[in-house]
Amino acid sequence: MKQLKVLQENLAQIVQQNDLGAKEIIVRAFPLSPEEAIGNPKERDYPLVRGKERLMQAEFQGAQGQAFTDMYGDFGGTLAKVLEMDLKDNFCRAVFISTLNAVMRYTGLVSGSIHCKDDDPHKCAQKLVEYLKERYGGRKIALVGFQPRMAEAISQQFDLRVTDLNGENIGREKRGVRIWGPEKTAEHLEWCDLALVTGTTVANGTLDRFLHGPKPAIFYGVTIAGPARLLHLERFCPLSR
Repeated sequence: MKQLKVLQENLAQIVQQNDLGAKEIIVRAFPLSPEEAIGNPKERDYPLVRGKERLMQAEFQGAQGQAFTDMYGDFGGTLAKVLEMDLKDNFCRAVFISTLNAVMRYTGLVSGSIHCKDDDPHKCAQKLVEYLKERYGGRKIALVGFQPRMAEAISQQFDLRVTDLNGENIGREKRGVRIWGPEKTAEHLEWCDLALVTGTTVANGTLDRFLHGPKPAIFYGVTIAGPARLLHLERFCPLSR
């Protein structure tokens, strides 16, 4: 949770530097439907489609930012109210992170804060494999957060171990890879040459454990768009909008 405090301080600085605090600008955050979030992909095994997670979208002065969460609902309030939020649960964190992404999009500090759609996840997974081949020499990848297209593509080229929080996935083999529960995360991080970590960790409060670890980490997805910039993390999300 240490990094969330850092992000709160950073957002306050951005608001001050851009003279946004004096304006009674309303931030709206709300969950998107699966179709709004990811379109109509051919495969239906994404958490967004299955209803286990939703994308919270914040809108600020026409700019949009998003964050994955398993606790969602509507929010409306000023930036000052967001800055004062106690980030005690996944809903509050999703409101804060999506707002951070929207404000940073508005100020030009980030791009790619909107989820890709339709067949883009397939293309993203293929781009990821090429990215890993070009930049990393190791063979062992620890995927934290089951993303079906990524798991499928990586397992064909690398040794892959996967952990996930979704009880429906844990203990099963999907796309040729066994999915383990979070109790195996530390073991997998020691085993791997590279950790590929869902950016949702910043919204569910578990990001800190993946920073400054024994192995390099890449964070993927739209949720971590702004946080990756502020915390100097490597992010992979080539087809975000």
